[in-house]
Amino acid sequence: MQAGKAPSAAPAAEAAPAAAPAAAEALGKVFFEVGSSALPADAAAAVEATAKFLKDKADAKVDVTGYTDKTGDTEKNLELAKERAKAVREALKAAGVAEDRINMKPPVSITGSGDNAEARRVELNPGS
Repeated sequence: MQAGKAPSAAPAAEAAPAAAPAAAEALGKVFFEVGSSALPADAAAAVEATAKFLKDKADAKVDVTGYTDKTGDTEKNLELAKERAKAVREALKAAGVAEDRINMKPPVSITGSGDNAEARRVELNPGS
């Protein structure tokens, strides 16, 4: 009987983590204007939420990742994504987050025909 319980428990355990991390872990997103790395005014909410998360969890870090779409020059887009991530990093530092708690992750290119506005973002996620 216990053998029957183990298989039913294992698939349930596998299914929950697959869906949960993506929705539960994101601390915030900052969306940028086309061709700009200037921090938008509405970035304050994501920066403040991330700073609060880090204050509440003394050993936590944050991953900062810039995204770009596939339109235009790939190298310029990747550099722009990097500059956007740096702008968010500077805002986090200004909010009191120590630089050693900020992990800068390489830019990510969005594939497919998704929303280009979604691709012009920097994501803030709990780091390792």
